[in-house]
Amino acid sequence: MTTRTFRITVRGSFVRLTDEQRAALLAAAPEHDLLRAGFTPEGHLTYEITARDSYTFRFLESGETEEDVLDATARAELAAETWLTEHGYAFKHLRTHAQDMTQAPLSKRQRQAAAGTHTD
Repeated sequence: MTTRTFRITVRGSFVRLTDEQRAALLAAAPEHDLLRAGFTPEGHLTYEITARDSYTFRFLESGETEEDVLDATARAELAAETWLTEHGYAFKHLRTHAQDMTQAPLSKRQRQAAAGTHTD
């Protein structure tokens, strides 16, 4: 069987941040900057608290069947909720999107590489 890679994003909004919570998020902001975003097994958190109170967790999971994405999505949601709760952040509007990378369309460069051609 082929291993499938899943990219899972969990998005939401912080609710009623205290001044201390906002200050802590601002202090840690360089670690959570969108320019450093990546999909990781443990989940990578990004936010821009100066612009809006929303966040995104990015998770990288794998499985062997198409149905494994459901379990991976549930684990990602739970991990995001756990992190938020453990850090004392209330949240709302939690929504999750998962993509099976074996089903993702190829980019122009990927199609050219598969065809054995390359133009710049």
